[in-house]
Amino acid sequence: MNTFMANPADIERKWFVVDAAGLPLGRVATTVADILTGKVKPIYTPHVDTGDFVIVINSDKVALTGNKLVDKKHIWHTGYIGGLKSVDYGTMMREDSRKVVELAVKGMLPKNSLGRKQFTRLHVYKDEKHGHDAQKPVATQVKGVRK
Repeated sequence: MNTFMANPADIERKWFVVDAAGLPLGRVATTVADILTGKVKPIYTPHVDTGDFVIVINSDKVALTGNKLVDKKHIWHTGYIGGLKSVDYGTMMREDSRKVVELAVKGMLPKNSLGRKQFTRLHVYKDEKHGHDAQKPVATQVKGVRK
């Protein structure tokens, strides 16, 4: 018996919509990362990009549990001397909530060229409007959360 390994010709990409309204950020991010990497498909192969497209709507309404809006910070370095920057998640949610969802998902993808390619299939919107009706996206449930 041979092990099945997916080829790029075997992959059929679908579009999924995830509604983040009132759901914890981590739950939304893990669900989206699993779809982007293709782990929800039976033909999943670790070294082949088998993932699908994901549209995340209502990023303004995603929930951060506990005191994360005040205590949690996004920290990065500009590359210059003394260029360590930080911003708390409360400010990020006010300014651009899409960035919060994108950072959470990006952190759950592989840190290589495959992960960077998978990340390009993520589309995040602040409200319910998205311009992907022609792709006929299918609504999906977030793992571990009942609505």
